[in-house]
Amino acid sequence: MKQYNSPSEALEDLKKRGYEADFEPQSDCLYCSNLDLRLYEEEFHVDEVYQFEGNSNAVDNATVYAFTSPTGLKGTAVNGIGTQDSSQL
Repeated sequence: MKQYNSPSEALEDLKKRGYEADFEPQSDCLYCSNLDLRLYEEEFHVDEVYQFEGNSNAVDNATVYAFTSPTGLKGTAVNGIGTQDSSQL
């Protein structure tokens, strides 16, 4: 697995590798507003996970997920940027 210095660096590389759909974690699913599409836990496979920790503050923590749906749709979701609650996803 690759090493990245920041969530934005990871997202940029993942997009180049075909993970083009941007999803956001919701309470019971991942949602892509551009596609108006919801994926539930049983509808995708997490391919890669990258965790980033801020140097001085827990609110700088983030996790980047790269996943694929059974239909072949590849997407990403970021959890935890700017929040202390990273319980979703």
